[in-house]
Amino acid sequence: MRDLREQAKKYDAKLQKIKICLLDVDGILTDGKLYYFGEELGWNRSFHARDGYGMLILQRAGIPVGIITGGNSLSVKERFLKNLPLDPKYIFMGDEDKRHAFEQVMQMGFKAEEILYMGDEFFDIPLLRASGFSATVPGVSPEVAEAVDYITETPSGEGCAREVLDILRLAKGITPTIEDFDPTLARK
Repeated sequence: MRDLREQAKKYDAKLQKIKICLLDVDGILTDGKLYYFGEELGWNRSFHARDGYGMLILQRAGIPVGIITGGNSLSVKERFLKNLPLDPKYIFMGDEDKRHAFEQVMQMGFKAEEILYMGDEFFDIPLLRASGFSATVPGVSPEVAEAVDYITETPSGEGCAREVLDILRLAKGITPTIEDFDPTLARK
């Protein structure tokens, strides 16, 4: 695996400007596979806990994290509105023309150079090109690969967003508080 501290140094000038992180869902926060669980539950996906914790670390440090997805499934709503949760004003679902969501984020006061965006498909290209720092995953089309600053080593749905979020975190000097174990508290 790449040394993420070195990657943070390599992209430091761009990463220091980042004030918000926006992520695609299918193919980034999931492996891209969809599972149908009937009318009541609909289409579902599998998310990686490392990505979620990386999102929480940045949020706790004051960097908003949001999603922009063309889908509009119950599983995505549950994951990002209830389980994590993300701020609803940074959740955009149900429109494959993601430029609208990007424009809304900019209307909230963010400049394009302050936005980190991670996506993997053709309709992500306008956002990847416009954002201050962009990333994708291995195996994307050549056009997507050419539009980004960074391609992860980690595959889709296996913590690839965490790889990018950690690079940002390291560039900004963000480390979660880690409490050491006090052995005197152990059960006897």
